[in-house]
Amino acid sequence: MEPDYIYRSIGKKIRELRDRNGLTQQELADRTELTKGYISQLERGQVAPSVVTLLDLIECLGTTAADFFREAEEEQVVFSEQGFFEKIDEGGNSIQWIVPTAQKNQMEPLLVALQPHQKLEEDRPHEGEEFGYVLSGRIRLYLGEKVYVVKAGESFYYTANRAHRIENSTSRPAKFLWVSTPPTF
Repeated sequence: MEPDYIYRSIGKKIRELRDRNGLTQQELADRTELTKGYISQLERGQVAPSVVTLLDLIECLGTTAADFFREAEEEQVVFSEQGFFEKIDEGGNSIQWIVPTAQKNQMEPLLVALQPHQKLEEDRPHEGEEFGYVLSGRIRLYLGEKVYVVKAGESFYYTANRAHRIENSTSRPAKFLWVSTPPTF
């Protein structure tokens, strides 16, 4: 890497941390006994700080050298079938976690294949919402005291504050995409 790129990268991180902490260049300069002009040049990548100066800046900005230099992990956006986690129950029903790391996210998408005359375990009331889209077949959605029939090409959406379960009462398999928030599985 070129030194200019490194200086700009350090300067950009210093500016981001300063902004995040709500400090002006002058306030940071006062805390580190540097000049506002030096902070400005540093943030634009025009000067390279000494190790001691950089460590002082990092400390004044409320972080550590390890965190400052840690490269941000690139967010995984695309997930392939090889990474899916699948659970098959005794009835042959398949639940696939199609975003393997969804537990740390706001939503948890599942791909469910429900065999003929099978049902999923009843889910007790909980916080959050659930959405589904039936890809093939037909399912019954039991939501509290009500029952809804949802066919291929239709979707469902509800607040999960009532007991709920899904079953396939037909003689053909059903497949649906099921998304819950927050993750519950």
